Amino acid sequence: MSELRSFTPREIVSELDKYIVGQREAKRAVAIALRNRWRRRQVSAELRDEIVPKNIIMIGPTGVGKTEIARRLAKLAEAPFIKVEASKFTEVGYVGRDVESIIRDLTELAVTMVTEEEKRTVRVKAEELAEERILDALLPTPDGGGSAEPVPVGGETREKLRKMLREGVLDEREIELDLTQAAATPSMSVFTPQGVEEMGFQMKDFLGGLFPNQQKRRRMRVPAARDALIAEEADRLIDGERVRELAVARVEEAGIVFLDEIDKIAAGSSGGSGPDISREGVQRDLLPIVEGSTVQTKHGPVRTDHVLFVAAGAFHVAKPSDLIPELQGRFPIRVELSSLSQDDFIRILTEPQNSLVRQYAALLETEGVHLEFKEDGIRAIAEIATTVNKSTDDIGARRLHTVVEKLLEDVSFDAPDLGGSQFVVDEACVRERLGDLVEDRDLARYIL
Repeated sequence: MSELRSFTPREIVSELDKYIVGQREAKRAVAIALRNRWRRRQVSAELRDEIVPKNIIMIGPTGVGKTEIARRLAKLAEAPFIKVEASKFTEVGYVGRDVESIIRDLTELAVTMVTEEEKRTVRVKAEELAEERILDALLPTPDGGGSAEPVPVGGETREKLRKMLREGVLDEREIELDLTQAAATPSMSVFTPQGVEEMGFQMKDFLGGLFPNQQKRRRMRVPAARDALIAEEADRLIDGERVRELAVARVEEAGIVFLDEIDKIAAGSSGGSGPDISREGVQRDLLPIVEGSTVQTKHGPVRTDHVLFVAAGAFHVAKPSDLIPELQGRFPIRVELSSLSQDDFIRILTEPQNSLVRQYAALLETEGVHLEFKEDGIRAIAEIATTVNKSTDDIGARRLHTVVEKLLEDVSFDAPDLGGSQFVVDEACVRERLGDLVEDRDLARYIL
């Protein structure tokens, strides 16, 4: 993580350019936000706590890259990241999830992330311990236990058996193991006013202590046993308390929350007074965690003062100024993302490292089918996606997924029978397979 933290804004934008076409202003804004986190850690301790993140609102239609920019930024920073839809939350006192569950879910993600990192550090030791347990199961014991199948005795030692194990000679052999499994605790489902959700998982933790983990004897082949034992030994080797401390610290210092559909809770998104009141209630509930507060989680209290919040919305009806002033003030950086043109679609299909063209070619190559996209074929796909977006709902680059999936539907279905063949996507192929759909607006609306 430390290596990535020192990326300069220019380097961050360069990394984002590998996956996202255009939207330079938005990329620059998030690059500065990420770099400011590194800068904050370099200043003196007494000033560090005073420097708060400059939260961002991204304004733009669906499918132009808002979510992808935030997601790639979090991956680049190796930061806990969660995407939530603001419209899915209800204000305190109503049935549903309260906004503090955002931070609890983010903390759970951080715990999982740190756990996997800690497991990697003890992997070698876990493999050694797993190997010893497999050897114990393979070797006969004084009471007649051990392997259910005969093993050579006499001159063969434990080290010879170890050599056979490492060379894969024993991979087909089955052994019996006692593996730890978590005991089931009574499930608790509560619909919550504020605070009850917190009480629910505290009670579940308490009940979990009354039902200790259990040992279960299982019979499996050596490779499967090795994987199971490595996972169990890694769990034993890592320090759970350290994991929780690191996870909480990572959320507090590097967590990123992506609040999608923020425009849906703005007052201007509805003309009715009743729904507007409810939307304002959600905004006021969001305000404390965005401003900086302490949220109780089962891993300990988590401060949100330095969590970065990136909000996004189309703002077709409402506008950022329709948010309550206090919330507006907590999102000082606003960037507008542009709609995508036909030329943008061509670039999206070809330039990113994870482009659709590369994805589909790799998928079909697994069946022995070589998929080749010609330049005129890519141009035709981009033109159709642009036309359908204009004549129906504009869903941005997501339209490319629909168009390409429909275009390749037959070859994807028949691929297991086409091994060794080549499929060329040129303009003629695109027009033949999709031309009628595009011309029929009703069909295009429902199919593309």
